[in-house]
Amino acid sequence: EEEPEEEDEEEMGHAETYAEYMPIKLKIGLRHPDPVVETSSLSSVTPPDVWYQTSISEETIDNGWLSALQLEAITYAAQQHETFLPNGDRAGFLIGDGAGVGKGRTIAGIIYENYLLGRKRAVWFSVSNDLKYDAERDLRDIGAKNILVHSLNKISSKHNGSVKKGVIFATYSSLIGESQSGGKYKTRLKQLLHWCGEDFDGVIVFDECHKAKNLCPVGSSKPTKTGLAVLELQNKLPKARVVYASATGASEPRNMAYMNRLGIWGEGTPFREFSDFIQAVERRGVGAMEIVAMDMKLRGMYIARQLSFSGVTFKIDEVLLSQEYVKMYNKSVKLWVSARERFQQAADLIDAEQRMKKSMWGQFWSAHQRFFKYLCIASKVKRVVQLAREEIKNGKCVVIGLQSTGEARTLEALEEGGGELNDFVSTAKGVFQSLIEKHFPAPDRKKLFSLLGIDLTAQSNNNSPRDSPSNSNTNSSFVTSQDAVERAQQMKKELLDKLEKLAEDLPPNTLDELIDELGGPENVAEMTGRKGRVVSNDDGSISYESRSELDVPVEILNITEKQRFMDGDKNIAIISEAASSGISLQADRRAKNQRRRVHMTLELPWSADRAIQQFGRTHRSNQVTAPEYVFLISELAGEQRFASIVAKRLESLGALTHGDRRATETRDLSRFNFDNKVTVLFLFESSYVRQGLIGVGLINVEDRSGILTLDKDYNNIGKFLNRILGMEVHQQNALFQYFSDTLNAVIQNAKKNGRYDMGILGEYSTSQYVKKFLTPGYSTSGHVELYTISVERGMSWDEATKLWAEQTGPDDGFYLSLQVRSFALNPKKKLFLVYRPNTGKQLKLETCADLKKKYKKVTIKMMLVSNLKKSFLFFSDVCIQLRQIKAMDFCEVGLRCRTYYVLCGSVLSVWTKVEGVLASVSGTNVKMQIVRLRTEDGQRIVAYIKLPRDVCIRCRC
Repeated sequence: EEEPEEEDEEEMGHAETYAEYMPIKLKIGLRHPDPVVETSSLSSVTPPDVWYQTSISEETIDNGWLSALQLEAITYAAQQHETFLPNGDRAGFLIGDGAGVGKGRTIAGIIYENYLLGRKRAVWFSVSNDLKYDAERDLRDIGAKNILVHSLNKISSKHNGSVKKGVIFATYSSLIGESQSGGKYKTRLKQLLHWCGEDFDGVIVFDECHKAKNLCPVGSSKPTKTGLAVLELQNKLPKARVVYASATGASEPRNMAYMNRLGIWGEGTPFREFSDFIQAVERRGVGAMEIVAMDMKLRGMYIARQLSFSGVTFKIDEVLLSQEYVKMYNKSVKLWVSARERFQQAADLIDAEQRMKKSMWGQFWSAHQRFFKYLCIASKVKRVVQLAREEIKNGKCVVIGLQSTGEARTLEALEEGGGELNDFVSTAKGVFQSLIEKHFPAPDRKKLFSLLGIDLTAQSNNNSPRDSPSNSNTNSSFVTSQDAVERAQQMKKELLDKLEKLAEDLPPNTLDELIDELGGPENVAEMTGRKGRVVSNDDGSISYESRSELDVPVEILNITEKQRFMDGDKNIAIISEAASSGISLQADRRAKNQRRRVHMTLELPWSADRAIQQFGRTHRSNQVTAPEYVFLISELAGEQRFASIVAKRLESLGALTHGDRRATETRDLSRFNFDNKVTVLFLFESSYVRQGLIGVGLINVEDRSGILTLDKDYNNIGKFLNRILGMEVHQQNALFQYFSDTLNAVIQNAKKNGRYDMGILGEYSTSQYVKKFLTPGYSTSGHVELYTISVERGMSWDEATKLWAEQTGPDDGFYLSLQVRSFALNPKKKLFLVYRPNTGKQLKLETCADLKKKYKKVTIKMMLVSNLKKSFLFFSDVCIQLRQIKAMDFCEVGLRCRTYYVLCGSVLSVWTKVEGVLASVSGTNVKMQIVRLRTEDGQRIVAYIKLPRDVCIRCRC
């Protein structure tokens, strides 16, 4: 019902530099002055040994044309391509390097390596034709000048045979293109397959492969043509050397469906179908994603590095709302509440069928969300302009990130005005106007009566005899229908009139306003997909002009604008999604403009895929200075929804691409992740917000009785966060505060009860025993290790006395439980933090009164005299039920040292067996937990599956 996300607690741990984990000895290239790092979880996994010898010349390496990082990826990719999956397909390789690491040169290196070995043909897919020039540059820069790059859309079927070798560069959209003129091939895909030939064993690169992600969509939606075409190409060319490359290729495991050459699912693997794999991974949450990433690296099919964030600054700028803006916003809310009522009334008047209502409300709430998102963005324009001017004065340059350009609304307004405009177009107004004109349930009378079989001419002439019973029924039906339609039409007109009054206060198109406020197109480099813009002329008039220039073709306009920015001719750049993949805007050592970049995010993308791509435009290798990131988020609570989506996906992305969800939390958006499954809302009983919730459709009012009922999706957090945008400012802010407080309380409770998936947890291991198991059958042989480890969770007598010595309050000290079972200590004010000798620090805080009811305070002298010091040692051998631990009478309840059994290594190979054993354990809430361990000798063991003792005994791995 809502607009879909379109097709896209811990601080980050210390990361190692590349030199600390590099598994092969190569000469270090000079192109990467920035340290490239890998986050702690994935870097702790050792990839397989290198046995492949590259053919790339010493000259390329000695001159630093390829860095050690890039050579490592080239070597592992070539090595992986020498293996075959159980179904006979050649194994593929996934490059998950972050934006700016240098995937372009790595891909060029893989193509060059195969070219030197006689495989002269390659195919390179990407998202934009503009990136063909980057591909040519990358090949040229590594010394492969003789490899020509041909655009697929420039090769006609007639001249297909004349291209004997080189690289065919194609976009994903051209891959699904069909010939309109007939020709030899009906589709570009068939043309490409013919060029490759049946036994093609060259390289196929799916660069920015996240564009094919919706092959396995959620719900009833169909797979995208792009996803199907990518899959078909791989199936038709089983010997091809496939390379997937994207910083965001696996933001969610469901998006990996087209990566069938990784051999994670299919014949000879634990998961027969992709659906089996996705069910297993999604059921186990983020922790399972972390295991998938590390398993792929263990088997040599995956590599992921990211640039160090050293020197990068992140700041969230919360923009205050003016009184005028709040008034305008509240007026808009009232108009939308009125519109919802009118839509409902009109639908009832014309007796609309259920299917029409469903479609109508889908369009309504989608437009509702877009309208208020545009208002959110507009609230930050003045602040962005102010910050941009300040940064330019300070000798820096500015990149402003947007997603939408509002071009469609501008073109609609231009058509309505006969090609002329009197003012900047309001995108928000266009959204509302389009909704009413296209989807308001007030059908055209002529069409309606034609459908009903009523002759308007005959009715107006009144020629039919009035005494006919059948005619009387027809007249009655006609009058009723005519009256209903006229009333619906009147409602539609009233809404449009109200919109015209409000339009005087609605903000103009953000992109046009920004460019105008920052000095016009002469000062701002615009890199977007739109073909024209609205500008303010010297005489104060407003006009629409094409973006094209006399000496610059439209297809290279963005590249030209980029060069103007990089040359310093323009110090402000605005980029939209169209320029958020592949384009480089960093303070490059080779560019004239080496000012520090200040990257301002005015409109947060719908998904982490797009966020990562956009952020990566200004933080890339070979830069003089790292960028400053400024995230502008308005005071409106409802806008947290957009930050929520990005934060949630960044968390998943960190898990999959780096084996650690914390990998991306340096972007400091994690605190906005409110979209959490453990939350159940109980917000609707408050009289303060009830009316607002009725206005946004989360509470329904029965027509006749007036009884209030909850919407069927009342506890859908996504819908709740979308809808509260349509509440008045003070109301949504108060409601959101209540919601976030409730969420925090629920999460804390879930953590306390062990029902919260915290991903990789850190625990300290005091002892360990390991047993190894071979896991044949994968493309690369691996092994599984079963560790038996002991974890200390309580506290020693020495630790307790040291903590006691630091306390100064009159009620601080040792307490003896009246139940003769525990001991306690303090922290501050009237709430006390309790430490027990067997289980350590407790989550629940105790009041002083409760503390004295349960315990009696004792002095340290009494503790020593009573020899109660032994209680700290007692629970290392005796459980809380006071039974001595024996092999046949195993009980660990209340023990200071707990024994755990954990699996490490290529755990995907035994995943289904472990799952089967877990499913067979009855009467227990068994869950696999992912943990991070550190042993006494300092060894780090990362991303294990922690298993209960009885499951481990049954599993027989």
